[in-house]
Amino acid sequence: MSSAARRIVRRRTGLWFGWFTDGPFAGDRAAGGASALAGISIDYYVRLERGKETRPSPAVLDSLARALHMDDQEHQHLRELAARAARYAPEPPPAPGRTVRPHLKLLLESLRPNPAYVISRSMDLLAWNPGGLALYAGLEDWPAKHRNLARYLFLHPAARDLFPDWDRQITGCVARLRAVAGTAPDAPDLTHLVGELLLKSPDFAGLWERYEVTGRKPAHKTFRHPQVGTVTLTSQSLHVEGTPGQRVGVYIAEPGTPDHDALLLLDMTAPRPAGRPTAAPRATGDPS
Repeated sequence: MSSAARRIVRRRTGLWFGWFTDGPFAGDRAAGGASALAGISIDYYVRLERGKETRPSPAVLDSLARALHMDDQEHQHLRELAARAARYAPEPPPAPGRTVRPHLKLLLESLRPNPAYVISRSMDLLAWNPGGLALYAGLEDWPAKHRNLARYLFLHPAARDLFPDWDRQITGCVARLRAVAGTAPDAPDLTHLVGELLLKSPDFAGLWERYEVTGRKPAHKTFRHPQVGTVTLTSQSLHVEGTPGQRVGVYIAEPGTPDHDALLLLDMTAPRPAGRPTAAPRATGDPS
């Protein structure tokens, strides 16, 4: 089993077998409890934890997930980690390209005034319509290649004021990065971002060590925007087929509501790229 998978199992063992944590044989007792509930021998369980057994069967993984009360997302993440460990190649994969297909930029334009953008698997902002960039107050001040939603949440001074539930936002952000990193931990786009945030943000470092994973779900988000006031929007993230993890993110509000009026105002007042006419701006993106 990979080191990442072992950390998940150990974390869950500590959570669900905490009553074994007193005394000199605490670790052995916790392992014994986990192995008993999973229906496997303690020797085999210890081999899994220590990385000496790298190819556990799907049945073993399913038993461990049930014994450790993993939810569906954690269970799937454990399976993906185990599959990756079984076929591990020493050479890290190259970073995915940042090119966004022209028709996706047209799609972003057609979604106006709803803020929309294309992001990479590591949350780099690759393309956007006017509201998609302006919604994240102050993000336009950063160079295009530096614009990343995780970096924004942890390092931009405006982020804490923009999100009333900033603590919940950063927890979900780290959990999503954990899920992605679990299947490609050596990918340079992920390692560079994680390394930077570990160095610069104690909040990120603390959450990263919790090793929680989650997927993306439609949700309502509230923004306290300095230009258009407080708005609550429905968010949706859509996977782009045939790309290395690119996703389209869009925020919507019911037409005729104050929130939708705020999106109209944001779209009209958003900064435009130099040399573009104000009356008919087009979706833009990282020129690389």
